[in-house]
Amino acid sequence: MAHSYFWFTLFTLTLSSFTSAFTSQHYSDALTKSILFFQGQRSGKLPNNQRAKWRADSALHDGSSANVDLVGGYYDAGDNVKFGLPMAFTTTMLAWSIIEFGDHMKLELANAQAAVRWGSDYLVKAATATPGTLYVQVGEPYSDHRCWERPEDMDTPRNVYKVSAQNPGSDVAAETAAALAAASIVFRDSDPSYSHKLLQTAMNVFDLANKYRGSYSDSLGSVVCPFYCSYSGYNDELLWGAAWIHRASQDPSYISYIQSNGHMMGSDNDDFSFSWDDKHAGTKVLLAKNFIENKLDQFQLYKQHSDNYICSLIPGVPNSQARYTPGGLFYKQGESNLQYVTTSSFLLLTYAKYLASNGGQASCGASMVTSEMLVVQAKKQIDYILGDNPMKMSYMVGFGDKYPTRIHHRGSSVPSVHDHPGRISCDAGHQYFSSGLPNPNVHVGAIVGGPDSNDKYGDDRSNYSESEPATYINAPFVGAVAFFSGQ
Repeated sequence: MAHSYFWFTLFTLTLSSFTSAFTSQHYSDALTKSILFFQGQRSGKLPNNQRAKWRADSALHDGSSANVDLVGGYYDAGDNVKFGLPMAFTTTMLAWSIIEFGDHMKLELANAQAAVRWGSDYLVKAATATPGTLYVQVGEPYSDHRCWERPEDMDTPRNVYKVSAQNPGSDVAAETAAALAAASIVFRDSDPSYSHKLLQTAMNVFDLANKYRGSYSDSLGSVVCPFYCSYSGYNDELLWGAAWIHRASQDPSYISYIQSNGHMMGSDNDDFSFSWDDKHAGTKVLLAKNFIENKLDQFQLYKQHSDNYICSLIPGVPNSQARYTPGGLFYKQGESNLQYVTTSSFLLLTYAKYLASNGGQASCGASMVTSEMLVVQAKKQIDYILGDNPMKMSYMVGFGDKYPTRIHHRGSSVPSVHDHPGRISCDAGHQYFSSGLPNPNVHVGAIVGGPDSNDKYGDDRSNYSESEPATYINAPFVGAVAFFSGQ
């Protein structure tokens, strides 16, 4: 983080001449709210300093059916299941946001660290409760999704699901290893003993992932599919996990591992996708840093792959592949599209940082793309989310004058236990789902799935593809908006 200020000043001239709908105060406000969102997603016993007051304690006996403590962690989106793969990815991205852009977070740094810790505390428990086992889910998803019930009233089965040598889950285990390793960097100075525990646990979980290879989609089947099925397989997570453990530990054996297994990320994987499922692009950028900054030749290939990925996102360059809406939004797919906008914007800014610190550029065929160009492209996407778009609507709840009010989220749409102390059953909650009224609890900071390919957004609770928020949409946004808040 030490070079952050130096490279940031390189962009001041570029960005001051780039007309913007927002000031650094706007971005600071968005940063505060993007982190606050995670408090509304908390599961377990809430602390005294809980700021999202419409929430209360929930799921206080998670894990008891297996005689383990799995209380805590995050609900992934608008439901009440704790899915391990997106939760681990969320934690990795929150940690990476701090690692790269924590210098810009100022007063919000402590809140961002608390958001990471809420995830990493849970993941450590899930990884250490039973030797040789990683607990990867709490909650039976089908019964949960049939109910419209706030988490405080939840009465659907809290089954626990795990991966092990007998039931491998290399994808979810390696992502958990990445999360714990990234978090260990965040807490290295402020809590060295916790940091050490996180890194040691990361190494142990990675060994489980690597030694007993297989996809958790195969081991757990319909419990995780189609909800968070591992479509990209597990090879990307193994390299991602190894890359993070190397960054946290500087242990050369993980470099050897990446060199031996790097062929699993061949050149045919230059897809412009980075998500809770597919880690290819993020791994390339993470590994390219070693070549850009230290000129380690064995990482030159990752610089080329990262250039290919970055170039695919930039309109007008020879290698551009990405689709954009008429209003200029990166459009990957209909379901929860903004998750791809926030992840790609984060990678654009992170890669720009690596390049600018070392006077580098991205090579796009015959064209060279500067770090400033990457920042400008990311800024357009972040500004679109915050309201600079054809609908003139912020897609972050509680930001600006116009934002989604009927989000697909049980806790937000059902009256809070503080306002309605009586229990609201599974079926009784459906009246709130069907209501045309705004949600009674404003889930401040929640970024929804976003508009369609024509920049239209209906603010319809039943259209979950557009109106459901998720932790993995917000996590990379935290880092991206932190960067712009420092202008």
